[in-house]
Amino acid sequence: MDTVRELAREAADHRFKGLPPDAAAARLTVGELAEQRRDLYTGGFTTPVLTLSAEALEHNLTALQTYAARHGLAFAPHGKTCMAPQLFRRQLEEGAWGITAAVPHQARVYRAFGIRRIFLANELVDRAALAWVAHELAADPEFRLVCYVDSVRGVELMEAALTDAWDGLAAGPGAVRPLEVVVELGAGAEGRTGARTEAECTAVADAVAAAGTLRLVGVAGYEATMPGADADTVRAWLRRLTGLAAEFDKAGRFTGTGAAEIIVSAGGSEWFDAVAEVFAEIPELSLPVLRLLRSGAYVSHDRGWYEGLTPFNRVPEEGGLLPAFRLWTQVVSRPTPSQAFVNAGKRDIAYDLGLPVVEAVRGARDGVERPAPDGVAVVKLSDQHAWLETAGADDLEVGDWVALGMAHPCTIFEKWPLIPVVDGEGKVVEFVRTFF
Repeated sequence: MDTVRELAREAADHRFKGLPPDAAAARLTVGELAEQRRDLYTGGFTTPVLTLSAEALEHNLTALQTYAARHGLAFAPHGKTCMAPQLFRRQLEEGAWGITAAVPHQARVYRAFGIRRIFLANELVDRAALAWVAHELAADPEFRLVCYVDSVRGVELMEAALTDAWDGLAAGPGAVRPLEVVVELGAGAEGRTGARTEAECTAVADAVAAAGTLRLVGVAGYEATMPGADADTVRAWLRRLTGLAAEFDKAGRFTGTGAAEIIVSAGGSEWFDAVAEVFAEIPELSLPVLRLLRSGAYVSHDRGWYEGLTPFNRVPEEGGLLPAFRLWTQVVSRPTPSQAFVNAGKRDIAYDLGLPVVEAVRGARDGVERPAPDGVAVVKLSDQHAWLETAGADDLEVGDWVALGMAHPCTIFEKWPLIPVVDGEGKVVEFVRTFF
């Protein structure tokens, strides 16, 4: 992961929102700026500026890895949430098996930063991407990538692309290796991707067995795409998934393929308690079973969405998560006693799962942070402004800093290529770089 350390050598300049202008003038690197441990509020940072709490990050990274270990689950956190190699490194240091990706671009970012195990939780039929995967597998014997398959046609496309790629690699360094795949069982009749029936899954597995470039290593899916999912329907689908793994094993689909283990994978950030419960029921199979959890939103948690959905609300004795994000904005206009406008909008704020909430206000006159006054709320977003409703003329003043909490970590991270990490004393101690 030496390339992660190289991120500290980037220039702290105009490419990154919220950084102090004098840092660019002094030609500071990101690492040099972090070493100064500047105060977020008085150290020259400009609004709007998104921050991550150092304490909340550390708490969350430990919390879910501890949960997974307690329940015998391997953990491949979904990297699409943050696309931040520094956080990938910390997840791996906590004990993660690997990092999950959704699309080839994400896998390429992971490889650029040295990730050795990637679980691609999606179908992969792009010829250029498959050629890249074949090259990576041939060039690095320690690299492992596993991806979904859910159709015979998809398997045919993969076989054709990988066969051509293998022909090109035959004279080159390294040995070609089959691409490991798991059959995706769709979550319900109206879910997202995935074969809908066990019979369709079996047909896909037959196609994989007939392909010389693929190796079947397990089954997988994503339970949260079922419309109206509840605990009972999620558990029922998970038992279909584990039953499919047992049936495939009974039919000898994993023997003689070179597979070292059987992967059974599911679990986002909403139902990992059900995954732990049902995966614990998997019987002994012919090979060791890798029970692989893939939650991603936990790393930062949020306000308003996963805050209400996390399984830790159902099992608080197992742990909990802390919202790590704060978007600090500034009141720039107070045209009426019931209106205020801050200088952050759709370009800066995640809003696909709800409007942000006002968490705190830091007075421009005294520099004192206080809880948001009653009646202050975001009611609308423009491109570069949030519209705030206020209960009275004295609630907010032009120049005050206003902290917003937001929902949906994936779309929070993607709007900010460089995010200050702030400790409990308000000092910026690190910067997290994202690659979307």
